[in-house]
Amino acid sequence: MKRFPRERGSWSVMNEPVILRSVPVPAEMLPFEGFFEAEYTHLCEALYLLTGDPFEAEEVAQEAMTRVLERWERIRSMDSPTGYVYRTAMNLNRNRIRRIAVRARRAFHDEPSQDHSSTVGDQQDVRRALAKISAREREALVLVDWLQMNADEAGKVLGIKAGSVRVRLHRARATLRELLGGPHE
Repeated sequence: MKRFPRERGSWSVMNEPVILRSVPVPAEMLPFEGFFEAEYTHLCEALYLLTGDPFEAEEVAQEAMTRVLERWERIRSMDSPTGYVYRTAMNLNRNRIRRIAVRARRAFHDEPSQDHSSTVGDQQDVRRALAKISAREREALVLVDWLQMNADEAGKVLGIKAGSVRVRLHRARATLRELLGGPHE
């Protein structure tokens, strides 16, 4: 098995042009090993031009060939198994670039640390206040204010009329304003 030659130096300088050739023998007549021998080096060279890194190129080429091997019985009868392996390799390279971009965004994303100490007390106050209103009022409040349903939708969920939902919602909000010290209407 030929290995992709690893050279030192800048990837932007090529010593000799790369010529991409197709397999002279029809792929359906080749076992996978023959296809691999005929295409692997050329695939690595093409990927080297895309990635600029011989190690990355070889990794993507190996993964593409592995995927072709897994499906060889179906791929060997295609019009262009070579085209399939190149398309697979291009897709794998695009996915690799996307993953790198996501990692970079996450690594360099500056998110200011927030002081949550004041909100913890507020959350406890809200939980205590919600526990003090009736279950029916709490259901209406959660469906309308938190899940953003309208009164008709909440009424269908609760099995009551929309007007009853609005009454429960009004009572729940009034009780919460009173308990939490919010503005009065």
